[in-house]
Amino acid sequence: MSTRGKIGIGTALGLVWAMGVLSVGGAVVTLPVFTLMPTIMTAFLAPGLVMLAMVGRIAQRRFFDETLIDGGPATGAAETDGRVLQNTVEQLVLALAIWPAAAVLLAGKGPGLIMTLGVAFVIARLVFWIGYHRSPLLRAFGFAATFCPTALVAIWAIWNAATGFQ
Repeated sequence: MSTRGKIGIGTALGLVWAMGVLSVGGAVVTLPVFTLMPTIMTAFLAPGLVMLAMVGRIAQRRFFDETLIDGGPATGAAETDGRVLQNTVEQLVLALAIWPAAAVLLAGKGPGLIMTLGVAFVIARLVFWIGYHRSPLLRAFGFAATFCPTALVAIWAIWNAATGFQ
């Protein structure tokens, strides 16, 4: 199968994952509404820890590579890890901009939903990281499984705010 085919399959699976995440987070995981603010404030801990691990891995690579330790350009696995970190920063900024508002706009579903998004983010980013090193299909799945839940929860929250339909 071609790389494009693998990426297409991975992306489609990531979209299915996203719909599952929103279904579980919106219906199965329930937390009292009064926990909304503490939940928003802690939902980003696990994604932050994944990013911390990525930064640490890059630092470790730099320490043990004579070219990198002197500020030389990253190549090979170190360059790949840098790309993964860059995309993770982009995804986390999107999440920080969207998830809190979505949690508020989706009222009764908000606390459980945002916690589910945080856990799903971690799983998707780890798959993306592994996939970037090993498999285009896993890389595409990890990207889509991170991006699509954020995009879909934004659409859902806007729809809910405009129509009052949850």
